[in-house]
Parts: sequence; C-alpha cells; structure tokens
Amino acid sequence: MYPLTLTRFTVASCLGIGVAATRQALVEGRSGLSHCRVDEHGFETYVGEVAQLADEALPPAWSDWDCRNNRLALLALRQDRFEDAVAQAVARYGARRIGVFIGTSTSGIRETELAFGQRKPDGALSDKFHYRQSHACFSVAEFTRKVLGLHGPAVVVSTACSSSAKVFPAAARMIRSGLIDAAVVGGVDTLCHTTLYGFRSLELTATQRCRPFDAERAGISIGEAGAYALLERPGAAAPAQAVQLLGAGESSDAYHMSTPHPEGLGARLAIEAALAAAQLAPADIDYVNLHGTGTRTNDAAEDKAVVGVLGTRTPCSSTKGATGHTLGAAGALEAVISALAIQTGSLPGGITTEQIDPELHCHFVRRPEAARVRRVLSNSFGFGGTNCALIFGAAAAA
Repeated sequence: MYPLTLTRFTVASCLGIGVAATRQALVEGRSGLSHCRVDEHGFETYVGEVAQLADEALPPAWSDWDCRNNRLALLALRQDRFEDAVAQAVARYGARRIGVFIGTSTSGIRETELAFGQRKPDGALSDKFHYRQSHACFSVAEFTRKVLGLHGPAVVVSTACSSSAKVFPAAARMIRSGLIDAAVVGGVDTLCHTTLYGFRSLELTATQRCRPFDAERAGISIGEAGAYALLERPGAAAPAQAVQLLGAGESSDAYHMSTPHPEGLGARLAIEAALAAAQLAPADIDYVNLHGTGTRTNDAAEDKAVVGVLGTRTPCSSTKGATGHTLGAAGALEAVISALAIQTGSLPGGITTEQIDPELHCHFVRRPEAARVRRVLSNSFGFGGTNCALIFGAAAAA
C-alpha cells in the first residue's frame, strides 16, 4: 500500500500562492494572518484570507460553478505546473485511471449565504444560484475533475478538520485495490460566516493571531486554503528530491462532538497506526507538524498523544499561526508544508507562540530552524473524534 510518491504538489493560502512563495514565507517565519472585523457589532478576530479570490472569477464556460471555494481550487490548480503533471499522468495511465479525492468541511457554503441575502421579495433564491455546482460538498471534486479532464472515481471526504488528511489513505486504498493507478488528492476550504460565527459561538475564536501551545493561548484563527498533490506508485515519474507518503493512520474516538478525548486517546491511536503502516519506530520521526489549533483542550490532548508515543525529544510545531486553521483543507495544506520541510531541510516554527505552556511537554519549536528532516509526522484531528496522522519522507530515506 505504501510508499506512494508525491509526483507534484501545489498550494494557495494566505501564506503565499504557489510552492515557492509558501516555502519562502515558512523559512522567513512570516505569518499571513490579518485582522478582520466580521460585523458592526464588534466581532473581531484574525483570519488567513486569500485576497486574490475577489479578482478570480471563473471563466464564462464555468460560470455555473462560480463560488469562493471553486475559485480557490482553480487558483491552486494553476500553480506549480500541476495541470501539466496531471496531463503527463493521463498520458501514462488514461483519464479513467486517475481518481480525485478532495477534503472540505463547508465547500461553497459562502455562496448560499450570499444567495439568502439576495432573496427575491417572495423569498425565492436567485435563478443564478446553483446549489449543486457551488454549495454541495461534491462540487469541488466534480469541478477539479472538469479542470483536469479526469474521468476516474471521485470522492469527497468531509470529516471536519481531518477531511483532507483522510483523502491520502482513501486514495492509497483505491490504488492498492487496482481500481486506479494514480490520484489527485487535496483539500479546499474557504472563509464563510458559518464557520466564523460557529466557532465564535463555541468561544473558540481568538481576538489576536492564534498562539498554539502558548501559555496564554485563547483560540483559533480561521483561514482558507487550496492544496493538491498527485499521488503515484514509486517509479520513473518520481522527480528529484521526491517526497513520499510512507504511511497513514486513522481512528475515531467519538468522545465528544467538539472536544477531543482529554488523554488524546484517538490521536494516539492514529499516530501509532501511521507508524505501523510505515513500518517505522517513533525514533525515526524527525519532525511533527502538530494539529495545534491554539485552543486549550486541543493542544493539551495532542501534547499527551505525541509525548505518549514519541517522547519529548522530537521537534514539533504548529504552522497555524502562519496560515490560520484552514479546517477541511488543513490536512492537505500541512502535507505540503511537511513535504517542504523535507525538501528544504528546515523546521517550520510556531511563529506566533510567545511563551510555551509549562504544562505541555513536547519539544515545541518557536522559530524556523535548519535541520536534517527525513521523515515528518503530520497530525489532523476533527470534531467528533475523527483523527488522521500522515507520515511523509524523503524517497532516499524510505
């Protein structure tokens, strides 16, 4: 089942558009979070907004699909020659032998919010509103297939914040079964009032940039991102400095609708399963990209899980202080960040964290550091106890 090669990957977030810009921001320790006043009543927070989306309307041929989520999907797909890499895979395998696996939590719900604000006098929605092509969860997968000219199986995973991590093992299982030869995997989620007000109602939104693992952490900063990777079996298509998916682990602790198990039980099970799938020992991991949302309960539970499996020596950090929590896109975005850590030999820092909580015991790295990074564990944990851990590694180290 493993390893699988990330033949090409691409990304668009508040941190940068494309791999090169993202890499530079990570190495320099920059944050893309900016102040946001959500309404006239004083709801203020920080968000990771992709400003270019206001000017990125879809081409007329795809006007029925126009929504913020699909705009971000297209922006990401058109970076880093990703479309060219998929076209080459089509030439190798055929368009029906490449699957599409996308994670999202809210899809194009922003388009529905706007449509409700523009209702006709009788309450009917505008004729220009197309629910299936915008709001429906499957929209982003169907749109991705159209853009890339693919005709293989298509799947959308919507398990809150673990969504686009779980697409990696889903694609791996289908490749192993022989149903497909390659897969486009990724995640796309965009800013909307539903998530901003929803997390505010749970008292989880920070009024400053989020500060994961900080003693004074006070909640999350919501972001948006689109990130994709082309997964193939190891072979002639592997590029120089290839990064591979070495293993994945999933669990469901179902402890609470919105709170993790206090001992990090589900998270620990996912990490252990990922290590087993990759046939690695805890000491083989050089860096952990933490889920690290910046809420008190999530960080504490993840700390117990990571320390319980890996101990206190492995460098860890959360990059959500740079990108915001991109919810359903977080797994794919942080898969790209993990791949870049391997390729650049650099540990991303938890750049907004000022004073590490003394009750948390993992080796949290606050600033970018040069290091030998051969294998990375990337954690994604969602509401309801949907947990996924991915392990990436340099091809030579696999």
